[in-house]
Amino acid sequence: MKNTILLVEDEEGLASYVAKELTFEDFDVLTAADGEAAWETYQREKDKLLLVLLDWMLPKMDGMEVLRRIRKHDELPVIMMTARDYLGDKVTGLDNGADDYITKPFEIEELLARIRVIQRRTAHQSGLDQTYRLGDLTLVTKTRQVDRAGETIQLTQREYDLLLFLMQHPGQVFTRDELLDNVWGVDFLGQQNVVDVYIGYLRNKIDMADAPHLFHTIRGVGYSLKEDDPDEH
Repeated sequence: MKNTILLVEDEEGLASYVAKELTFEDFDVLTAADGEAAWETYQREKDKLLLVLLDWMLPKMDGMEVLRRIRKHDELPVIMMTARDYLGDKVTGLDNGADDYITKPFEIEELLARIRVIQRRTAHQSGLDQTYRLGDLTLVTKTRQVDRAGETIQLTQREYDLLLFLMQHPGQVFTRDELLDNVWGVDFLGQQNVVDVYIGYLRNKIDMADAPHLFHTIRGVGYSLKEDDPDEH
């Protein structure tokens, strides 16, 4: 399994501390102190990387631009690591493809828990090679390609993970807590409404206006992925 983390942080003290803790946990750590160095390191070492820990406010090129460039090439997990705690900033990061978001100052145990979630997800996905279909929606795990009615749909890592889980259990109803445990992991320390946010993202990308809806809200319970039933309307 890949075990290298690219740590992008311009605060020398914090970068040294986090790198030391990650090394203690048996990760290999590459560091970059500005956005240009981060982008260059990613291009050179991307085949080795488990994930990127990416600060938002960086010299030369900000973290959001680094994230956008990475997302043009692959779905390598990225955890945004920043002092920006406004909801709008978090949504911007997630919308641009970040898999998770941790606010400074943070406890190292929280960061390690979020990394373990990504490790488990990566290990699980590496052993899969299947095709899932629901109506005209298709997901191929080997290529991570998602299509609806022949049109390819671009998803972030977290969106893909959530869709994959739901497609593995068509018609089943899951509470928010169940989705958090199965997709984000039991170590997830964020807010429960992140599930609502990501269901909304998937609906906007997959439930097209002229096609049957696949995402269903079960009032007072949670969510289900199933073919639209005209009798429900």
